[in-house]
Amino acid sequence: MTVRNDPSALRWLIGHELRRTRLYAQRTQADAAKTLDCTPAKINYLEIGRNQQHPDEVTALMRLYGADVADVDRLASLAARADQGTWWAPFSDVLPNWFKTFVGLEGLARAMFTYDVMVLEGQLQTKAYATALLEDNLRVSRAEAGQVVRARMARQRVTDEINPLQYHTVIEEGVLHRTVGGPDVMRAQLAHLLKLAERDNVTLQVIPTAVAVHDGLAGSFLLLDFAEARSIGYIEYPHGAVYIQEQDQVEVYNLVAERLSAQALSDADSADVIRARIVALS
Repeated sequence: MTVRNDPSALRWLIGHELRRTRLYAQRTQADAAKTLDCTPAKINYLEIGRNQQHPDEVTALMRLYGADVADVDRLASLAARADQGTWWAPFSDVLPNWFKTFVGLEGLARAMFTYDVMVLEGQLQTKAYATALLEDNLRVSRAEAGQVVRARMARQRVTDEINPLQYHTVIEEGVLHRTVGGPDVMRAQLAHLLKLAERDNVTLQVIPTAVAVHDGLAGSFLLLDFAEARSIGYIEYPHGAVYIQEQDQVEVYNLVAERLSAQALSDADSADVIRARIVALS
């Protein structure tokens, strides 16, 4: 599978870094506009990702902000890729606008950490499990459900042999007991988890219900790491999402991820819990 480029997601990442670096340098959008000989409105559009950021513009702005040479080159290189095609275009009609940014970022990510409280995250789902989740769903019509499932399957990179996603998940034990789609569907889903856990790029841990209090009680979240951009956090709610972009906040979520991993069962013990659940469903 080819690299999953998405110009809108790339513009979003680049714009965030341009704005963050400008603010850190205590420069105004008017200062930046003078450097590019443009209006402050254009700088704003570059920072929100509305306009494509050309490598020469990125280089000029980052130099104005006093960025390190490595950061200048990294962001300019990222900007050079921002005119390539969008891999998820065939599914654009069933992806909500607020979710398209995440799908693009997910495709660009090098690694992902997820903490799942209620159901398994999309990268882990079987087709039958995903289909069962969308039955009588207020957010997805019956007519679109099949295409949404196909989009979810196409997003999965954990089994990509060419460009696999480095994936680490911590799953609440209760998720394994939520019999989505009935016993047969859930057994197959749990067997799929065991196969994924055997992969070198996947770390799968279960946090036991016996661990009553821990840092994840606020709810599910995920972290995305990129080869050429800053890490971000992501929290989804029924009709939108919040992106954690400030690096001090991202570091807090990284610490939460580390602490959850420490409190969860080991890979081997987690696999044993999943096998026991399969037997119970039989």
